[in-house]
Amino acid sequence: MSKTPNWQPVSQLPLIAQMIDGELTDTQSQYQNLQPAVARPHVLDDYTVRRLIKVFGERQEFFGIYAEQLSRWKALNLNGKQKQEVERIEKQLEKLIEVNVQIVTLANQLQQGTIEKVLGKSDLELGLEALGKIKF
Repeated sequence: MSKTPNWQPVSQLPLIAQMIDGELTDTQSQYQNLQPAVARPHVLDDYTVRRLIKVFGERQEFFGIYAEQLSRWKALNLNGKQKQEVERIEKQLEKLIEVNVQIVTLANQLQQGTIEKVLGKSDLELGLEALGKIKF
C-alpha cells in the first residue's frame, strides 16, 4: 500500500473492534462454507477459486494496519476497559489472520481439482484416479 494510513484516535476503538469482529465472523463462515468442497473440489470453478485467493490475499494487507493501530493505542495511557478491549481485539485479529491464511491455503489446494481441471482430463486419467481411490 502506498498511502499512509489515517491513524484513528482511541475514541474509534469500538468501530475498529466491530470491524475486526465482523471480519472474523465472516471469514470463519466462509471457511465453513468451503469445507464441503474439500471432498468435492470439482463443484467449484476456476474463477471462483481464483477470486477467493485474490480477495482473501488482499485482505491480508490490512491486517498489518490493524495491528499497528492496536499497537499505537496500547502505547497510550488507556483506562482499564480500553486496555482490556485492545487486548481482546488483538486476540481476535490473531484468529482472523489464522483463518484467512487457512482459506487461502485451502483455495490453493482446491484450485487443483476445479470443474475445468476435471473436464480437461481424459477418460483414462479419470479412470485411473477412480481406481486409486478404491480400497482393496
